[in-house]
Amino acid sequence: MNINLTSVAVDDQDKALRFYTEVLGFQAKHDIPMGKYRWITVVSPGDPDGTELCLEPDEHPATQTYKAALVKDGIPFTAFAVDDLTAEHKRLGALGVRFTQPPKDYGSVSAAIFDDTCGNLIQITQGEMT
Repeated sequence: MNINLTSVAVDDQDKALRFYTEVLGFQAKHDIPMGKYRWITVVSPGDPDGTELCLEPDEHPATQTYKAALVKDGIPFTAFAVDDLTAEHKRLGALGVRFTQPPKDYGSVSAAIFDDTCGNLIQITQGEMT
């Protein structure tokens, strides 16, 4: 069994698509109209046939409550791996990304947390959880 799709709940699909592609550097894979919303997925440019991230509308009231609680408590919605956390923190900061936690060393893994502008905190990590 493999993970082929995961989602992040976003408050605005257009804004999310711009942020996740133009700022984070993912590439759009699917953008299919589905009534009021769209089926939008992005992938890592280095693995275009790999796991897709769906930019899912956060319209369900429970989702909005859940997201707000995570942000209030400083908990990231999801995490992405990077090769060089220091360089990625610097690159994203130069693009105006607001970090809620600068890079921090946790032993075998280092992590930083940023605001994705779509209602979520996202963690980037370098290293491996053991």
